[in-house]
Amino acid sequence: MTTQPTPVSCNATLIVTTHRVFQPDLNEHQTVFGGKILSLVDDSASVAAVRLTHKTVVTASFDHVSFLRPFHLDDSMILEAYVSGTGTRSLEVFVKIVGENLTTGDRFVGFTCFITYVIDDKSVTAPLPGVTPVTDEQRYLCAGYPQRTAQRKERRQEQAGLNAHVTTDSPWPNA
Repeated sequence: MTTQPTPVSCNATLIVTTHRVFQPDLNEHQTVFGGKILSLVDDSASVAAVRLTHKTVVTASFDHVSFLRPFHLDDSMILEAYVSGTGTRSLEVFVKIVGENLTTGDRFVGFTCFITYVIDDKSVTAPLPGVTPVTDEQRYLCAGYPQRTAQRKERRQEQAGLNAHVTTDSPWPNA
C-alpha cells in the first residue's frame, strides 16, 4: 500500500516576482507584448512547481489564459504563482499578475492562467503531495482542480483527433 505524502500549504509553493514595464516590453499598442507576459509567467511559475516536486518539470499546457487588462509603460507587474492541484507526475500552477500604476498606486488584476507541469522523469510513480489552501482565493481555486483536470483530459482526447489530421506536408504544391 502506498502512503500519501503529507500535504503542503499552497503558500509553501508561492513565488512572487516583480517586473517593471520598460519600452522594450511594449508592442505597437504601447502595452506589454503578450508573448513577453507568457514567457515571464512560464519562467516564474516553474519555480513554484519545482518547489513542490524538487524535480525537473516541463510545461505541458497553459489553459484558462486571460489577458484581463493591459500593462503600460512604467506599470509594475507583480506575478504570483502557487501550486493549486497535484497528481502523480503532473501538477497545476495558478498564476496571476497584479499591475500597479507606479505614479498613482492603483492596482488591478491584469492576467490569470493555469499551467500544467509534468515531472520529466517517467520513473516517478508515487503521487505528489496534495496542497492545502490557506486563503479564500486558494480555497476557491483548489476546489476547482478536479473539474479543470477533467476538462484537460477531454481536451487531450480532442487534440489527439486533431493531431491525427495534421500533416508535415509542404504547404506549397509541387515544392
